Amino acid sequence: MRVVIAGAGSVGSSIARELLGNKHEILLIDEKPEVIGRSGLKGAKWLIGDACELTTLKDARLDEADVVVSATGDDKVNLVVSLLAKSEFGVGRTVGRVNNPKNDWMFDDSWGVDVAVNTPRLMTALVEEAVEIGDLVRLLTLQTGMSSIVEFTVPQDSPLVGGTIGSISLPAECAVVAVLRDDSPITPSPDDVVEGGDEMFFLAAIAAEDELRVALSARSDGDPEEER
Repeated sequence: MRVVIAGAGSVGSSIARELLGNKHEILLIDEKPEVIGRSGLKGAKWLIGDACELTTLKDARLDEADVVVSATGDDKVNLVVSLLAKSEFGVGRTVGRVNNPKNDWMFDDSWGVDVAVNTPRLMTALVEEAVEIGDLVRLLTLQTGMSSIVEFTVPQDSPLVGGTIGSISLPAECAVVAVLRDDSPITPSPDDVVEGGDEMFFLAAIAAEDELRVALSARSDGDPEEER
């Protein structure tokens, strides 16, 4: 996979390092030549220039990129790069870094952003995920901001424990996509029995999150034994 990363600061360099370790082709764009020596990245290609300039993006052969990551510390730059990548070069996948949470609403498909990564919000979610047992924690907002990935840690005394995943009355716009149990991921099926401490991951419409929260707070009424 060919990935172009705009911004070779700590975030951009960290992303590049991980992707290089997974054998992807990486090109980094930055205005400062000194970042090449500082980065310590081996195997990455470099382009010194302004990523907001069409000529720079043409030199980067953005039309051949599978993914463009806008990882600078300036939200305006990240939005412009994402928009140009989509509108001028037809890049299939764009990822935009959100530096200021107040700008989160702009990072959607109208600006060419497929996935927005809000670092402060993600860190908050990870903190909440570590301590919030029995409540939904939104981990990631997807694409147009209409859907999200949310996590729910099942309390030991939850009425869900002992029932099956299929017995939970989930909203129509929600689906269980994974369960983490004893640090091992499980592909969920309707017949799987819920255990206390399970971390359940859902793909959900943001508008349905409150309904999902209610559904997870009590056992589904589909268990006839419980009804008797």
